[in-house]
Amino acid sequence: MSVRALWIISHEKGENVSVRFSRRFATVEHRAKSLAGSSYVAVPEENTVLQLLLTELGLSDSEKSYVALRDDCLHRQRSPAMELRVDGPGKGILWPVLAISQGPLILACLPLVDAPVEPRPPLASLLSVSQGLTLLAGLQTFLLGPGGKPDSEGLASRLAMLPAILLQVCPLGSPLDVPILGAPATPTVPIPAGNQKQPVWKTGLHRGRAVVNVALIETVRSMQYGNRSRQDLWDVYGTVTCKVPVPPILGSYRLKEEENQLHVSVTLKLHESVKNSFEYCEAHLPFFNRDQMGVVDVKVSSGQLDVSKEKNLLIWAMGQKFPKSREVTMEGKISFSGPTPGPTDSLCTELTAYIKLYFKVPDMTLSGCSVDQHSVQVYSSAKPRIVTSRELLSKEYFIWNSTGTAPVSSGQMML
Repeated sequence: MSVRALWIISHEKGENVSVRFSRRFATVEHRAKSLAGSSYVAVPEENTVLQLLLTELGLSDSEKSYVALRDDCLHRQRSPAMELRVDGPGKGILWPVLAISQGPLILACLPLVDAPVEPRPPLASLLSVSQGLTLLAGLQTFLLGPGGKPDSEGLASRLAMLPAILLQVCPLGSPLDVPILGAPATPTVPIPAGNQKQPVWKTGLHRGRAVVNVALIETVRSMQYGNRSRQDLWDVYGTVTCKVPVPPILGSYRLKEEENQLHVSVTLKLHESVKNSFEYCEAHLPFFNRDQMGVVDVKVSSGQLDVSKEKNLLIWAMGQKFPKSREVTMEGKISFSGPTPGPTDSLCTELTAYIKLYFKVPDMTLSGCSVDQHSVQVYSSAKPRIVTSRELLSKEYFIWNSTGTAPVSSGQMML
């Protein structure tokens, strides 16, 4: 999810309505132009957006006792997701413009919609709408605080901090997180700089001992065929060189078709060099281009087996440890006699099938790389505590049925 533009407007009674802060994200706007093509509508200037928003929210012409758009009982308020009709050379409709109002501020943003403009998709199907509202709500809490009515000096100081805040939570227009809900990090009355212990990378006041987290993550991918005529492939990303010569989990997958049943045989073996301690370890066995699953008579030597007949999917959760033998097996038969056809896939026809492994091993890398916390230096008077971590993560880790055909790639696996 990305944001094309963000506006913060002050509309307190007795004061001039004005845009207190605005930010446009050129890289996101370029994507919006590419997606929309000939129907692209550029984001207008601040003053134009201000007038369009006030009109849509029914806040324009405050000196008049009656304005049809604002006061007519037939008018339906469309906030927080609105459309703004832009006139002039770049005329068109900006949608969906999100806006929330509390106290003296109106916060608005224009999220990027990764979908065709026409026909207009329903709001409930757009993740960018909910994420955009979450971003606005977080910024609102940061600016106004829990009471919702900060003093002018406190609001001004928080608005001054907003560019640095957006660099953290919305770099290049893509929200990573929202400001922490609750009390703002900066008090309404500034504290002299000499009394603060504030690391240079934090925008709020320091509370407690600072912590620097350094994480090392390796990603392992594998294609295993269980056939001597096909070379198994694997690679590790996140390191410069690797010294484990085989994949961390070696597998054998065999299917045999008997009438309307499949005989399933699976063996998974954890390599001796890999730490036998998982955060999670699962094997997914999908079956495509068949009728819906009927009777499933499958046993596993370790872990738990879940069956999703609607998806023709077996999920084998092996838990956090392999047994002492470092080997687990699955044996059994599956019938496909359901009333409706199962999911389809153009690749996985007949006996072409695979197992996909999902696992995460904390405090380990295949290459042996690690970060020495005593070697990490932070130039700050706060003397933060250094925390380092490493983990091994699976990605695109496949074991193909050795009795069927399988896609084969020559050479190194590519991203």
